[in-house]
Amino acid sequence: MTWRELYDRALASDEAAAGNYNRNVRVATVDGTVNVRIPLAAADAMDVRLWREEEVLARIEPYVGRIPELRHVSGEPRFQVHRFIEGRVLDGFSPRHSPVPGHLLDDVVTLMDQLTRVPSGAAPALSARWPAPGDTAAFGRLLAGLTYDIHSAHGSEYGEVFAALGVPEDPLAVVESRWDTLTPRPFAVLHGDLHRKNMIVSDGKTWFLDWELALWGDPMYEIGIHFHKMDYPQDQRTEVLRRWRERLPARYTAGPDADLDLYLAHEQIKSAIVDTIRYSRQSAAATDPDRKQWFVGRLTRTVNTARRVWGSPADLTHVQVAEALAPWWKV
Repeated sequence: MTWRELYDRALASDEAAAGNYNRNVRVATVDGTVNVRIPLAAADAMDVRLWREEEVLARIEPYVGRIPELRHVSGEPRFQVHRFIEGRVLDGFSPRHSPVPGHLLDDVVTLMDQLTRVPSGAAPALSARWPAPGDTAAFGRLLAGLTYDIHSAHGSEYGEVFAALGVPEDPLAVVESRWDTLTPRPFAVLHGDLHRKNMIVSDGKTWFLDWELALWGDPMYEIGIHFHKMDYPQDQRTEVLRRWRERLPARYTAGPDADLDLYLAHEQIKSAIVDTIRYSRQSAAATDPDRKQWFVGRLTRTVNTARRVWGSPADLTHVQVAEALAPWWKV
């Protein structure tokens, strides 16, 4: 079977796992099982993108363990082929807010430490607009700039939903003045999307998937967005932070907890905006009433978290959120 035939087979399969940006299809071949990874053409850009995933995997492979093994890359049509990693997706047996296996705490910190060891010259090339090394304030503003753009670009279409949920007209005003307070730290390769659906547990070891959002930036952001997306129980979050500060070179972890809190606040605001857009659409497309209510529940939690950052009461109810989304369900 040629690589193109493998792609065609994956494209025709109705058994695929899809995230926000890629469709993944498991295919058995005479040389073993592989994962065919196909970009979603209609995916909205809701995250800062710097590199192509295949470039990242190829460049960090000598320095980082337990990442997908790249077997083939195609430019036209665009797809990748990875060796399939046998195991269980963490989210499948340890969903958000639940404890994770003890070894995973060390696996995550080990990965973050390994990423700081990737030499700047070994990483893929940076775009001209990228912040200068160590300019954490400019890096934070780069992240915030995309959040502003998302909110602005979708304001006319989702303005009524935003208003009903209590999203301020300037959602990032509460953090804008704080970027200059960030401690300068050297930059490193970041995964940028370390959450439970991007981790495979196999034989007591963790493999880390989905590197399409990898960045060159502040390691404090890496652990901040990781905490935001993982929703650890408090004791495990505290332990990960302790190990992170002990394991990584001190120059990468320098700075007060306020730096971490700032990145968290930004991600909480961004999630409220992005999830309002995505869940309005996805809940409208859902035909199962239970699935609709799942979206309502997730959005209620997300927006209430952001409302605390905005200084508003975190008292939105499922009923209020369902009423805000109801116009979309009638379209």
